[in-house]
Formats: sequence, C-alpha cells, structure tokens
Amino acid sequence: MQITSSTRRTAVRLGAVLLGLAAIAAPSASAWAQAAYPAKPIRLIVPFPPGGGTDMIARAVAQKMADQNKWNVIVDNRPGAGGNLGVDAASKADPDGYTLVMGQTSNLAINPTLYKKLPYDPLKDLVPVALVSSSPIVMAVLVNSRFNTFADVVAASKSKPDTVTLGYSGNGTVAHLAGEQAQKAAGIQLRHIPYKGAAQAMTDLVGGQIDLYMSSVPTLLGQVRNGKLKVIAITSAKRSAQLPDVPTLAESGYKGFEAVTWFGVLAPANTPAAIVAQLNKAINQALKQPDVADKLQSEGGEILGGTPEQFSTLLRAEVPRWAKIVKESGATLD
Repeated sequence: MQITSSTRRTAVRLGAVLLGLAAIAAPSASAWAQAAYPAKPIRLIVPFPPGGGTDMIARAVAQKMADQNKWNVIVDNRPGAGGNLGVDAASKADPDGYTLVMGQTSNLAINPTLYKKLPYDPLKDLVPVALVSSSPIVMAVLVNSRFNTFADVVAASKSKPDTVTLGYSGNGTVAHLAGEQAQKAAGIQLRHIPYKGAAQAMTDLVGGQIDLYMSSVPTLLGQVRNGKLKVIAITSAKRSAQLPDVPTLAESGYKGFEAVTWFGVLAPANTPAAIVAQLNKAINQALKQPDVADKLQSEGGEILGGTPEQFSTLLRAEVPRWAKIVKESGATLD
C-alpha cells in the first residue's frame, strides 16, 4: 500500500482527535476513581494491643466514620516495639487511602530520638490526616498519702534527695519524660521505678510500694473515682474537665509547663490529597458527634480535630521538642 501525503494528513488529524478524546476522558476517569472511594474496606492500624487508650479512641472514631458514611472501617491491632511495628506497617503500605494508622506522641515524636534505629521517618513516610484528641499526664498517689500537692513532693525530695519513688510504665514514654521535665523544673531528683506496663505499676502504687505514679488519665481514673487514689498534679496547660480540682503544674509555679499525649490519624506518604481531604472531613464529622465526644472526654481526653495542615504543623514542632527532652533524660532503646 502506498502512503500518500493525503493519507499522512488524515492519520495526523485522526491522531489529534484521539489525543483530544483521551485528554477529555482522563479527568473524568480520575474524578470517577475519587468518587468511588472507598470501594473496599479501610484498615485503621492501632499500634498497641486491644483495650488500651489508643485502641479505645481508634474504635470510637472508626465506628462513627463507618456509620456516618456507610463505609467499612476495620481496626487492625499491630502492637510491638513501643508502637513502632504498627506505624512502620502503615508507612510501607500502598498510598491508596485504604491503610491508615492511629499515631500518637510516643511513636511519632519521641521514638525517632529514643530508638537508635527506627524503620520509618514520621515526617517523610507518613502524611497527617487529622488530629483526634489529646490527654494529659497526671501524678497520682494513694488517697491517704502524705503528699497532697506537688509542692509537698518537692519539699520531701529536697529534704531527702532520691528517696521519693516515682513509677511509670516504660522508659521513654510521655509519662516518663513528663516526670523528667517536672523534676528539672523543680530542681529535684526522684528515684525512678520503671515498669513494663501499667498493671504492675498500679498494683504497687495501691499496695504502697511506690510513692508516686505518672500516667495518662484513663489509666488512673477508675481508681480515683473509687477512692483508692488521688491526683495531685496534671501536666496539661489547663485543668481537666474530669479532674477540675487538680491544679496544673503551670499553676503550681512552673509557668509554661505542658506535656500531653496527642492522637491523630495518618496515611502513607503520597496518598492523594483528595482522599486525605475526604478522610479528614469524615474524622472531623465523627468528632463532632455527641456520643464520640462524650466517650473521649469521659476518659479525660480533649477533642482536637482540624485540618491536615494543622496536624502537620504540630508534628513538625513536636519532633524536635521531644528530641531535646529525650536527649536531656539520657533515655535510649535499641
């Protein structure tokens, strides 16, 4: 077959038409893909065992997201290595919006400095979706303890340094580092008693084996309400609605003191911005529902929410802040 100039011109015109049609169709296909999201279950990884504070928060939010949007949101508990295993799994998942993780202060802001080798970089391998809530750390004692205020602890410690015992559930936790900050601010030295979990620490506190215990509000609230423990100080910038009579450390003479655990949902880096925005909207809607807000607040939490950009700003500020605190404490883990 002979290819003439006329044939060439016709082929060029046909090619141009086909390219034009493809250009028109491409946005439609993209829009269709976004409109179809989610087309399968969304997995929300919780990097801690079932039943803990992070798990409770994740399940409350996941259930409401599912109910309000007719989605299938599955909570997947992946505990281990201080939360690192679960976060790492999320950071290496496909960035398609079907794998999320409930991160928090320890595994996103503390662990990058605490661990000598971390398999992920929270600032590069993940994209913030939405903050969920925050929870302060509290200092608790037996209800009949000689300590009624943090000032009592300071006085006793200065009188006999390294004799007042302070327990917390693990090296490098927010509670541990908040305790380090409090001692530095007050110029005292307490005797540290690290535990591998909250259960044994609580048993020893109630049994009078340790003087003080620092932990999140949910861990202690039940024992406070049943009259076995009392809280003498709280680390948030303002008082807790669940413990309105407990002064903050800032109110106790340590201006600007603040140390809280915050929780937020993240996705693998390079997740499409449109999907991140859709997930952010769903999470914020869930947090506005009275039953979700009541559940989180009843455990001592404060509802946050907000934009992905606000979460990103917080994360970029918290990583260097906690890095400094970790280095000053001397804490390290392999």
